[in-house]
Amino acid sequence: MHQAETLEKIMAGNTRKKKISPMATADIPPRTISISSGKGGVGKTNIVTNLAYCLAKMGKKTLVLDADLNLSNVDVLLGITPKYNLHHVFLGEKSLADIVVEGPGGMMILPASSGIMELADLTEEQKLYFLSEITELGSSIDILLIDTAAGLNNNVIYFTLAAQERIIVLTPEPTSMTDAYAMIKVLSSRHDVKKFRILVNSAHSEKEARSVYRQITLVADRFLDTLSLDYLGFIPHDPKLPQAVRAQKLVSELSPKAAISSQFMNLAKQLYQEEMTPHIDGNIQFFWQGLFNL
Repeated sequence: MHQAETLEKIMAGNTRKKKISPMATADIPPRTISISSGKGGVGKTNIVTNLAYCLAKMGKKTLVLDADLNLSNVDVLLGITPKYNLHHVFLGEKSLADIVVEGPGGMMILPASSGIMELADLTEEQKLYFLSEITELGSSIDILLIDTAAGLNNNVIYFTLAAQERIIVLTPEPTSMTDAYAMIKVLSSRHDVKKFRILVNSAHSEKEARSVYRQITLVADRFLDTLSLDYLGFIPHDPKLPQAVRAQKLVSELSPKAAISSQFMNLAKQLYQEEMTPHIDGNIQFFWQGLFNL
């Protein structure tokens, strides 16, 4: 079925359940940022949730989408047990508004499912249904942070392409740098993504973080054309982080005066103060003509 026909069918079906809001073409869409990594275990979900906490504390209506649809982490990290999750949305049983839960600091969370193998690869119909659903939430949020799965499966690519901005998280470990470069290479060469922001996690100093950034940019400059890798900053190695994880609390909430918490707040302020780029290249911008390029 043609994608436009699929969309019409889905939207027609949805109107029987709820009124479709006109905001998709009228209102300003939320700023949409994907946070991804080439490999697992680099602390990506901690970064997403702590940034969301800090942004919410500063008054930004912040929504976290746990886009690891097969192995949810956000709810586990925060010690919450949602009654419903994205699985119920894709089954057509619930809307996104039905499953949103409030997290620390007033941030909002769209919880993923866990161990539901059929959600490992969304169909085109599910993608379109999801985007029509998230349109409904658009007018109520300022920033959407997408916590993608690690690696490069179809859903990671989908959600990364859908965002307006892309943050790649890596650590000083060689394997992390290699996998991050591989991810950037695929998104650049196969999907024409040319702008990324680099965030170095678990660095022992600014100097070490800058060194990691220089290494990946040197390789990218040599082998990839017309690519922009911007240094966003770094998160310091801090023993208070694993303590917070074990307590199922955010380190920014549990230890607000810790060095790592201060850095999360600094990064959140940086994002808060930035103006959204006038040219929006993502597809979760709620303008349907861009959607069909996915």
